[in-house]
Amino acid sequence: MAKAATPKIVLSPSRDIPFDKLFLSQSNVRRVKNGVTIEDLADDIERRGLLHGLNVRPEIDDDGEETGRFGIPAGGRRYCALAILVKRKRMDKTVPVPCVVKSATDPILAEEDSLAENSHREPLHPLDEFRGMKLLHDKGEREQAIAAHFRVTPAVVSQRLKLASVSPKLHDVYAAGDMTLDHLMAFTVSEDHKRQEQLWKQLDHSVNKSPGFIRDKLTEDMVPVSDRRVLFVGLDAYLAAGGTAPTRDLFEPDDGGWVSDPALLDRLVAEKLDTDAEAIKAEGWKWVEALIDLPYGYGGDCREIDAIREPPTEADEARIAELRAEADALEDQWAGKGDVPAEVDARVTAIDVELATLSRGRFTYDPEEQARAGVFVGLEADGTLYIDRGYVRPEDEPEDEIVEASDDEADAMVEPFGDEPADLAARTDVANPDGAAVSTPVAADSDDDDDEVIKPLPDRLVAELTASRTVALQDAFAQNPSVAFAAVLHAMVLTTFYQVRTETCLELSVSRVSFPFQAPGLRESAAVKAMEERHAGWKARLPKSDKDAWDAIQQLDGADQAALFAHCAAYAVNAQWEPVAKHGGGRVSAHGVARRIEHANVLARAIGFDMAATGWRPTYENYLGRVTKPRILEAVAEGTEPQKAGLIDHLKKGDMAREAERLLADSGWLPEPLRMPDVEPVLPIADTSVDGEEAEALPAFLGEDGEGEDSAYAIAAE
Repeated sequence: MAKAATPKIVLSPSRDIPFDKLFLSQSNVRRVKNGVTIEDLADDIERRGLLHGLNVRPEIDDDGEETGRFGIPAGGRRYCALAILVKRKRMDKTVPVPCVVKSATDPILAEEDSLAENSHREPLHPLDEFRGMKLLHDKGEREQAIAAHFRVTPAVVSQRLKLASVSPKLHDVYAAGDMTLDHLMAFTVSEDHKRQEQLWKQLDHSVNKSPGFIRDKLTEDMVPVSDRRVLFVGLDAYLAAGGTAPTRDLFEPDDGGWVSDPALLDRLVAEKLDTDAEAIKAEGWKWVEALIDLPYGYGGDCREIDAIREPPTEADEARIAELRAEADALEDQWAGKGDVPAEVDARVTAIDVELATLSRGRFTYDPEEQARAGVFVGLEADGTLYIDRGYVRPEDEPEDEIVEASDDEADAMVEPFGDEPADLAARTDVANPDGAAVSTPVAADSDDDDDEVIKPLPDRLVAELTASRTVALQDAFAQNPSVAFAAVLHAMVLTTFYQVRTETCLELSVSRVSFPFQAPGLRESAAVKAMEERHAGWKARLPKSDKDAWDAIQQLDGADQAALFAHCAAYAVNAQWEPVAKHGGGRVSAHGVARRIEHANVLARAIGFDMAATGWRPTYENYLGRVTKPRILEAVAEGTEPQKAGLIDHLKKGDMAREAERLLADSGWLPEPLRMPDVEPVLPIADTSVDGEEAEALPAFLGEDGEGEDSAYAIAAE
């Protein structure tokens, strides 16, 4: 028997019905306002017309006859929008409206039609939205117009267009659900499709696929607009010199974005620094040393000359009054208001800077002294010039003031190393304006990745790490007067009674320790800033003439004397490891360096010093990018878990180092040169009794540090 054919469906007819013959049906399930407002929908229909017809059913009277009116179970919002256009007199009330007419006796309930129309609706995939806006833009529509048409801000349109500009291959990955929208947003910081695709392929085997990591990788060869060099030169000057507009991140705060031509930027910085240096030298100085990043202790071997302050002139006072009046007017104008325009905020800042400069007055120098002195110039983090005037180099001192150095002082002078290790020679010698060479560290980028043996750390790296440790230890030392006193006393006893100097890490004259090797940025570290701030405070309190210093010190109370003593002694602390000449002849022996480090650990234990607590963290620049892959994996295994080291062991060295930096960020892990050795703790000083009798008490000021008896004056138990 033949199977009966399934009847074909018949679609409901469509017809144009005058608007005034339509009304909202009570069968419409939509009751709550949601999404685009009716007013916005009316505006859209006014611009582009009605894109979707209405679903209607004839109205039946009590006798079962059609009344000629039609209820709307599906399409109520469109009907309300049309009603607004009629009210605005933008549409006649008799205008025909496209409608799909269903039978009044249709077996499907009107409520079901209303629910189905809204339930079966599927919004565009975000990728289709991005591409759609790009098609409009490619056909000549401006971003502002697109934003107006779709009731969004121009910034949203810019974001959608940026997302549409990502590599089509990554679009396919996103459409397949293998990439999140956050990932896609991160890729917009680069316009290089090939680079985007390469990075995504690399992430297949990476444990870190975070959007932040993607942004970092795509911008690693760029320079942030917030970098001191860009701020110093100015973005306009960079663009005028041929630089391209900054790459922007439209989805995350980017401080202005990134510039992509570091070589051009460095050339502009060098030229502007040279120009500024010449202008400063024209003030009457013998020399000007201008560097982007002045090293810590740059003027340690120089003598500072005193400036003579001249109070503000009458013209300065008049200008000060004018600036204060302008500042008061701006404050009155904008007080209590929300967002202050950027130009107003910039003007207030400029007024504050000029007021501070004028209020300080002018500083002049003795012409004879100035003629033999010079100036150090660097860049601050905000791109302004850091100018430190008035330094006389030893070779520029008048001949009648030069005193022959003693044998001990000669031993302490830095001399060139004989046979330098290979790593020590990895430097770039840059000539300063006077022809002297300045050694700039070069990151060890040799890729001995295949070597699975953990080799000793490079000499230069150990020297740099221990330079950081020394500065931090100095800062902690300066905050512990009791230990400082004991350490200096210990050093004095050694030299006075035993004629030895290698049993202590304190280099006493007191001479300030310098660092022949130091990582970039050491001068801006927290420990250095703390030392400089403390030094400036004491300098302001002490008299200008050394003839008055003794009396001034006697007027300090015990606690201030102890704090000043500790601060001065801190500059003599030297915990830096340094390479020694293989065949002798250097300024220091291997035994001397070893004893120095050993005693530095004694002081550190007495203070309770912890390098991790000072804020030091292993980064790509200061450690991880400078060592071999086995060292990186060892650090991750020690600082986190051995399993995490296995997750990154397949990466290239650069990526491994950056991923290790992320994994170790909060671990507190330290490389060996920064750790405290596992040895017996320092013995506290015994009680002060001698043969059962009370010994003479220590000076009163040394007992007023508030540390308690147990923190006392610890020295090494030899």
